[in-house]
Amino acid sequence: MPFGFASDRWGRKPVIVAGLVIFALGSFVAAWAPTIQWTIAGRVLQGAGAISAAVLALTADLTRDAVRTRAMAAIGMTIGATFALSLVAGPLLTNLIGVPGIFVLTGVLALAAIAALQRVVPVAPPPAAAAEGDWRRVLADGQLLRLNYGIFALHAALMALFVQVPFMLRDAGLAAPRHWQVYLPVLLASIVLMLPAMMNADRPGRSKPIFVGAVALLFVGQALLALAGPSLALLVTALVVFFTAFNLLEAKLPSMVSKYAPPSARGTASGVYSSVQFLGVFTGGAVGGWLSQHYGPPAVFGFCLALTALWLAAGATMSAAPAYNRADLTMGET
Repeated sequence: MPFGFASDRWGRKPVIVAGLVIFALGSFVAAWAPTIQWTIAGRVLQGAGAISAAVLALTADLTRDAVRTRAMAAIGMTIGATFALSLVAGPLLTNLIGVPGIFVLTGVLALAAIAALQRVVPVAPPPAAAAEGDWRRVLADGQLLRLNYGIFALHAALMALFVQVPFMLRDAGLAAPRHWQVYLPVLLASIVLMLPAMMNADRPGRSKPIFVGAVALLFVGQALLALAGPSLALLVTALVVFFTAFNLLEAKLPSMVSKYAPPSARGTASGVYSSVQFLGVFTGGAVGGWLSQHYGPPAVFGFCLALTALWLAAGATMSAAPAYNRADLTMGET
């Protein structure tokens, strides 16, 4: 939240640079760390450089409404691709340069990102002048509250479900080292299936139906997971349905936040949104693990379905985005 708020006051790029410098410093501390306490300190510094809110706000500043969901989706797919690449590259890098070397590499990459930001990313128009009461507007706005609940529910459900999914794959006859043979095709298929909806998500009259339909599809995917049992075919089908909706919503939600937020508080709204997202990750993992341990898989699925049903009801009552956020600026144009 601090970086999002600061980006509304002092501009996106300076705040992003500051966050990347803090992240790089944390990486180098963790690489040098002689004890676990110093490693933890380095990781804390890395986390303190979280700049996703400022990045989302900058993306919104540089894009028109008609293409914003696609721009957000490109960021999301880059994150997903990087995560998938890290699963393959991590063990190789560990053998080549060790864990300290990986920390150094992350620091170097952060510094390289600063260079890319300054040389490649267009200069955005200055944020709208900060208005008194922006925090209150962001925290009390009913539409933004619905979107914040949505990202909380989306990531809480994801983390809770993946307390169970690895065990379900095991029970379906797939050993843990082979789980990637399901995850990779599922993610690729879900991206292909969500592309048509994503390409139309910002067209007039289609935004809300696509959004509500994606939440409904998310509910269906979870219901199929609850019914999958030991059937690998049904489990894979359920995962494809779930991740098709998940990927579309992951792209759609930040775009919607940028449209509903007051222009002077776009970074602040993105900061609240990002913080609630990570709160959902924590809650889903903690509650999902506790429910699984004490009450079994049905309780986990019930928890996820309840979260999503409430989101579906909240999303269906959303109003259209206010007209004052409909910017005409395109990438690189003045």
